[in-house]
Amino acid sequence: MNLEEKVYKKLMEVKKGKVTTYGELAKAVGLKNGQRLIGRIMNKNPYPVIIPCHRVIMSSGKVGGYAWGEKVKTNMLAKEGIAIKDGKIDDLTIIHRF
Repeated sequence: MNLEEKVYKKLMEVKKGKVTTYGELAKAVGLKNGQRLIGRIMNKNPYPVIIPCHRVIMSSGKVGGYAWGEKVKTNMLAKEGIAIKDGKIDDLTIIHRF
């Protein structure tokens, strides 16, 4: 299994209504300081309907980037019941820790 597959498989553990951070996901697959690499992998996600890359946020709570735009990502998270205020996740207790 290559790195991308490991990352996507791990991300599948983050259920609807939860988010994780780029850093948490990096650590979960054994990468030290791999946040940027995780971001690049998320940007190239070939199965965005199946692999929920919209559930990966910045450690600061900011929604962060998305291949189809931050507004689309924010809307997707909101539809899953995640409260967002001024571009940040309102309740950081919903962060999934692996």
